[in-house]
Amino acid sequence: MVKMTPDELRKSYIDFMKRKGASQVPSAGLLPENDPSTLFTGSGMQPMVPYLLGEKHPIGNEITNIQKCLRTVDIDEVGDTSHLTFFEMLGRWEFKANENNYKNKQIDAIWNWQINELGIDPGRLYISVFKGSDDWNIQKDTETIQIWSEKFKSVGIEPVVEDNPYKYGLSRGGKIFLYDEKENWWSRAGSPLDMPVGEPGGPDSEMFYDFEPDGNSLDHPASDSERFLEIGNNVFMCYKKEGAGFVKMQNPNIDYGGGLERVAAALNDDRDVFNTAFFFNAKKKLMELSGKDYADDFKSFRIILDHVRAAVFLINDGAEPANSDAGYITRRLLRRAIRAGKKIGIQGSFMGELSEVYIDEATAYEDLHSNKKKVIEIINKEENLFYKTLQQGELEIQKHLKNKGKVTGADAFYFYETYGFPLELTEEFLTENGCSIENRASFAEAEKRHAEKSRTASAGKFKGGLADQSTETTALHSAAHLLLAGLREVLGDHVHQRGSNITSERLRFDFNHDEKLTPEQIAKVEKYVNEAISSKAVIYISEMPKNEAKESGVEGNFWDKYPDIVKVYTMKDDKGKIWSREVCGGPHVSDTANLGRFSIQKEQSSSAGVRRIKGVLSK
Repeated sequence: MVKMTPDELRKSYIDFMKRKGASQVPSAGLLPENDPSTLFTGSGMQPMVPYLLGEKHPIGNEITNIQKCLRTVDIDEVGDTSHLTFFEMLGRWEFKANENNYKNKQIDAIWNWQINELGIDPGRLYISVFKGSDDWNIQKDTETIQIWSEKFKSVGIEPVVEDNPYKYGLSRGGKIFLYDEKENWWSRAGSPLDMPVGEPGGPDSEMFYDFEPDGNSLDHPASDSERFLEIGNNVFMCYKKEGAGFVKMQNPNIDYGGGLERVAAALNDDRDVFNTAFFFNAKKKLMELSGKDYADDFKSFRIILDHVRAAVFLINDGAEPANSDAGYITRRLLRRAIRAGKKIGIQGSFMGELSEVYIDEATAYEDLHSNKKKVIEIINKEENLFYKTLQQGELEIQKHLKNKGKVTGADAFYFYETYGFPLELTEEFLTENGCSIENRASFAEAEKRHAEKSRTASAGKFKGGLADQSTETTALHSAAHLLLAGLREVLGDHVHQRGSNITSERLRFDFNHDEKLTPEQIAKVEKYVNEAISSKAVIYISEMPKNEAKESGVEGNFWDKYPDIVKVYTMKDDKGKIWSREVCGGPHVSDTANLGRFSIQKEQSSSAGVRRIKGVLSK
């Protein structure tokens, strides 16, 4: 039974946090700006990291929002009751909080919203808390234990504390469970061991909903049992790494993150997030298109429902299907959804119709409504392209059979990896031709080798956390602002940023423009940037209302995603000339005097109507 619509749930949370004194900010995009460390915004915390590290937020110290997130590590897990690639994360932050009251204030807010506003049964709520660490000389989080204990007692529940659930393997009737840093410690680096000096971190306290209160299961929240589902986490960044140890922060940071779809599942008392209102009408449409019931094939339905929804939001945020980077993930999601569609008997195109259901219901995201026609056209085009790919795969299998006389499991994986031709379709095709896969186990072996290579490559390219803020990276970020201003000067005011990736070695900058730049145009853009650098322009930071900034000609490309008060970075020389004026979150150099010389190394197409420039600074 669906108890609240997504809009009702979002409104309930935001209105409650506003009454508690928080200011709302809009969701950041799924593609992080100026962050080469990760492909996607994977948590509500990610866009807030600069402020957790000390930068002043333009609208204050207490913030709330609902952040769009996408996690690629969960793609292969989708098909169970709770894993999603795209999800929405509830968030509440307090930067530089009052040391004496911050934990109580946070827990009180979340408890009252969940218990008093939503009506979740407190008897079904379980808590995990940090047990302390002798290795790091960090004490047990007794304050958080006491706060949660008082909350449970206030509703007549005895809060039994279990201090070592790992040792016993089974719950002994506990309500509050104590775990080590593997479960209940947060830092950007993960383990306290890996935290760099100067970085904040601290204990966290997770909240779990119990779906089997009357069952015989005695598993504790951190076990593999499906009895418990994590619905939220309170992070208390109250320590800073100093040398080989930790010191308490006088003004800690607070973060609450809660999966919106998971909260909805708890509210429904049904572990299956695909039974929430987030998927209700899309599931109904999919049953209509396939002629099958959800219960006929849970896994295939869940894969389709999740992946099409994720692709809709990815495409809207700029990740159109492609063969690399973010666009590759979009393509992979759509193709996996198509294959799942074939398993439930769908013949021909269907994803455009399913996408339309999600877009029409996404009233919280006005930009998605505006881009509806474009998003659906892209999805239909990709679907048709993949059907052609499947035809090509069949031809390749026929050639292989003619030349080799057999197909092994390793061959089947090659067809899958190269042509996107799934194993089950290879098996079906071979059956129709009177043969079968030989040494089927070699498919799993080839798949495992490929996965290991992929993980190794990903580990080197995409590490979690904030992008490098070294001197070199910061200088290139400032140069990127001048590059955009130069492009608009040379090509016209239609040019806006479409994405960027900045490391300490180079900047990569995407912008909308329909034609390849001529050598003369490239030279003019380089000249603009280098003249700005030579002018020793000073960078001024100001805060102003978003509408005022937009109307005054400040450059920005994500106005609907910006907060009501924005930071404007202006680069102006001593003669009064403004070289760049743009909305941004930093960081930047103080002036352009020592940036060096800027040069464009490459200009090429990125996608339809989007060009890409690779630029460097040299001394």
